[in-house]
Amino acid sequence: MPPPPDPRVVVDRLFREESGRVVATLIRVLGDFELAEEAVQEAFVVALERWPRDGLPDNPGAWIMTTARNRAIDRLRRTKVLADKQARLARQALVEAELSADDRFEAVEDEMSPIADDRLRLIFTCCHPALPLDARVALTLRTLGGLTTPEIARAFLVPEPTLAQRLVRARKKIRNAGIPYRVPPDHLLPERLDGVLRVLYLVFNEGYDATSGDVLIRRDLCAEAIRLGRVLVGLMPDEPEAIGLLALMLLHDARREARMDSDGGLVLLDEQDRGQWDRREIEEGTALLERALRMQRPGPYQLQAAIAAVHDEAPTAAATDWRQIAGLYTRLVELAPSPVVELNRAVAVAMVDGPDRALAIVDRLDADGELDDYRFLHGTRADLLRRLGRTEEAAAAYRRALELTSNAAQRAFVEVRLAEVEGQPG
Repeated sequence: MPPPPDPRVVVDRLFREESGRVVATLIRVLGDFELAEEAVQEAFVVALERWPRDGLPDNPGAWIMTTARNRAIDRLRRTKVLADKQARLARQALVEAELSADDRFEAVEDEMSPIADDRLRLIFTCCHPALPLDARVALTLRTLGGLTTPEIARAFLVPEPTLAQRLVRARKKIRNAGIPYRVPPDHLLPERLDGVLRVLYLVFNEGYDATSGDVLIRRDLCAEAIRLGRVLVGLMPDEPEAIGLLALMLLHDARREARMDSDGGLVLLDEQDRGQWDRREIEEGTALLERALRMQRPGPYQLQAAIAAVHDEAPTAAATDWRQIAGLYTRLVELAPSPVVELNRAVAVAMVDGPDRALAIVDRLDADGELDDYRFLHGTRADLLRRLGRTEEAAAAYRRALELTSNAAQRAFVEVRLAEVEGQPG
């Protein structure tokens, strides 16, 4: 008989997987970001105190929801904020009592919104055009995605204090401006789309390649981004970039299981067992990409999906059409220029024209300094130097990449590469 689960492990997993749902529901009921977040955090603190002593409840997620709601009620009572908010909380309690344990977290349809999904409402609220784009994305990742401030700061390549101030200002703006918590009417959807797509893209990326922790892949974030992507495509079926993003996520997610070995270590794309790739996801992603491209409004997510599709269609790593991939990256640089896109193009250039040509691109990006805190810049540069036999320089670049890597699986991979080049003559 297996030992009972460690309550602390359950709390940690539940926080990662469910806190965004609970926060989203409480924000709808309370209309207050800070109160909702504080109530949920208090509920998890109480769980850490009680569960090791009293044992796990039958439904840990429902316990967190109930405790967070009760904490919010207590706060409202203490601060004399009565009447309508307490009435709304009471109505929410009645609704929850009618729900089964399995679907307790599913959102209740709101007459103001065409979609019954608190998390999507939260994304659109956070992505209001009154907020700067970076603040929209950061706030949603923090509130809904369960990402920590350091994780988001690394995703944005900004210092943690800068990111923290953006979050504070964004919450105040929503409160002071009275931004409504709802999916906007159809005619206002396009002005929110860029921010919403970027949120889903970053949530998926954090799930697919976690910036910190002991595991390489956070399946909960990947699944949530894909789920919300499907909802968004249903809401905006004529937006090719929404379709393109869903295709991109599916085409990458299809390789998820092959990215790790039996010990949870990183397996690079060219070394993966392609028999483990999910062919149904590849077929669905490819069909969505073709649907988006037929609309003849190309965009960055469609181009990235096209690149992923070229990889997924290759029966072996050697059969990959790198020249086509390099051409797609060149088009992507023209359409949505950024240092990160240019870095990715350099990888394709290395496969087509050799590491010398690619290293010239990477060295230029390194000299610009914008990606100095980006681990993939130094990891890519190290790999190119290694392939050119410049092992001492490669080792220095690997050491810099290691300094910037928090994820245990990624660190283990870089450490192996560093040991390899340190053992070779320079």
